[in-house]
Amino acid sequence: MHQFLIMGRQSISFTEPNDEWLKAQVDSKEYSSKSELINDLVRQARNQQSQIDWIRAKLSKAEQSGFTTDSKADILAEAKSGLNG
Repeated sequence: MHQFLIMGRQSISFTEPNDEWLKAQVDSKEYSSKSELINDLVRQARNQQSQIDWIRAKLSKAEQSGFTTDSKADILAEAKSGLNG
């Protein structure tokens, strides 16, 4: 069975400095095309937004729960495991 990836096609414009930066990334062989680079940047932004949403949810829950007896180390460890998980 074959799987096909359906991709949306967009036409976007960039400021000259941004376009030059994109070209430089492709020219340096970091990415094979501007499309690949843009898709990677979008993936990174989506991942970052997921982390921000997780932190906001934790802060909201913490604000509603009152005080904690957890140590700073416990709180930090829980936060790190949530970001990496």
